[in-house]
Amino acid sequence: MAAATDAIPPLPPSHPRSMPAARAPGLLTALGFIVLYFLLQATVGALVAFSLGLWFGLRAGLHHLANDAKTIGQQVQAMLAQPDARAAMVMLVLCVAAGTTLWLAHRKWPRLWSLASPPGFAVARPAQPLFYLLAVVIGLAAPVLGGWLTQLLAHGHKVPQDIQRVGAEAALPLRAALTLIVVTVGPLVEEVLFRGVLLSALLRRLRVGWAVAACSLLFALVHLPDLGFLWYALPGLALLAAALAWLRLRSGSIWPAVLAHGVNNLLAVAAWFLAVKPTG
Repeated sequence: MAAATDAIPPLPPSHPRSMPAARAPGLLTALGFIVLYFLLQATVGALVAFSLGLWFGLRAGLHHLANDAKTIGQQVQAMLAQPDARAAMVMLVLCVAAGTTLWLAHRKWPRLWSLASPPGFAVARPAQPLFYLLAVVIGLAAPVLGGWLTQLLAHGHKVPQDIQRVGAEAALPLRAALTLIVVTVGPLVEEVLFRGVLLSALLRRLRVGWAVAACSLLFALVHLPDLGFLWYALPGLALLAAALAWLRLRSGSIWPAVLAHGVNNLLAVAAWFLAVKPTG
């Protein structure tokens, strides 16, 4: 089915002139970039673990490497299990994976990067600065509404999150650095991939409502592993994703969605600094 582009409100005349029309990304290519982003995270993590193992092996002596492989593996696991080491690993993995993915996306679709209307990725100023204020409101409201919906479906069960455990146990400087990554780098790369590349690919085939719904569902699904694969976390995530897609389409810019996403993440990690750790 052809995309109903007329359902997307036109940009006001005062908005800067868009670049010439360009072809939207293919759906498989868009999905491939999302898979690439998560594969890069796994690859960087594996390379760090391998490097640590090699370092431990060199310290023990190469002639003991074969016999002590199991011991070295245990040493690597023990080191990476430490809260500060895990926080540092998460920051390294996210920065390398995000930077590489964004660089590749820009090289593959240079004409689409700053194009405001679909099929562009809208890495440009919004039509009106007011959308930044609206983004803050959405970023503050989404975790409240999403959390209420999740708890309603979960019947009081807690929703564990890996990144929460990592940040809560790390030392304060690493906790602050991880917070900065979580509210800036993470939202930027995810908005470009989902509300930029993927949404443009879906609008090539579907009407706006169906494209936003499909994009939001996929966004929620890829975050389930970090939430213990608990199905009742899906509606809240999908609700946030739909609001971010609306922001991107209405404003003609990815930045309000990045801001709302970042505010949402900031509220999620605020407990890292509010909780008081026992002494002694």
